[in-house]
Amino acid sequence: MVKKKGKISRFFDIRSTVFFEITIGIIANTVLLLFHILQFLFKHKPKPLDLTIAQLALIHLVMLVTMGFIATDTFGFQGWEDGLTCKVIIYMQKLMRALSICTTCLLSILQAITLSPRNSTLAKFKHKATYRYPCCLVCLWVFNMLLNGRFLVSIGATPNVTSHSLIFVTESCSQWPISYLFRYIFFSLANIQDISFIGLMAFSSGYMVSLLSRHKRQIQHLHSTSFSSKSSPEGRATQTILLLMGFFMLMYFLDCVTFSSRAILWNNDPISLCVHMLLGNGYATVCPFVLMRTEKRMIGCLTFWWKR
Repeated sequence: MVKKKGKISRFFDIRSTVFFEITIGIIANTVLLLFHILQFLFKHKPKPLDLTIAQLALIHLVMLVTMGFIATDTFGFQGWEDGLTCKVIIYMQKLMRALSICTTCLLSILQAITLSPRNSTLAKFKHKATYRYPCCLVCLWVFNMLLNGRFLVSIGATPNVTSHSLIFVTESCSQWPISYLFRYIFFSLANIQDISFIGLMAFSSGYMVSLLSRHKRQIQHLHSTSFSSKSSPEGRATQTILLLMGFFMLMYFLDCVTFSSRAILWNNDPISLCVHMLLGNGYATVCPFVLMRTEKRMIGCLTFWWKR
């Protein structure tokens, strides 16, 4: 009896942490998004890097809001009676998760292009990125909307009758089975996309590390002293994005491990479900705080308002 109470107590503690994490993430992404919206209003030509950060904040904001609805239904606070709500919420959450991977990869590639020297191959894309970037964003959104469109068809309200063919997504929503061919096609496309973008992240991150190391050696050779702790704005931005890439890959790996563990070993254990949700929301919550490190004007404004 004591052991059962201890397990329930830990479940409530982790559940409270899930909602706290979602709330903090929503606030942080809202602040970051509003800051860039104000920047866009005062700037005639926003840079692709700024557009990417603003889009990432918007994606994570929607992702955390939908996850809040999913957590509310999963933990039994409020259910959804109609299938349309299930379709929209689950579809938006899956779509935002896929777009988060794509946009994070774009952020890494754009920073690598920005950091590249003039005589490099990537330098040729600096001017092209400004004009072709909107088309790239539209293509990514359309592709992911179509790829995740299967959830609009397969997700519905959980019926009152028991069925072994259903896959429970939340307390009120279930996924109906689709044909093996379509399931294999969608699964393959989603995995190819994830692997491709993560590979591009790793490549661009390695390229930026090599550029920073080369720049550090040049500075040491010119001044014959240790590398100054005051790096350039580009260097700080690159270090921030590298930190973001590393954290994203760690969270993605842990999320995959916990999802597989739940499917194989833990089944529907509530504590494992909460841990999986914590890891799934970790990147979207931490990301805005990491990006804020490079925005000195934003930090100055927040400090000013805090002192008032």
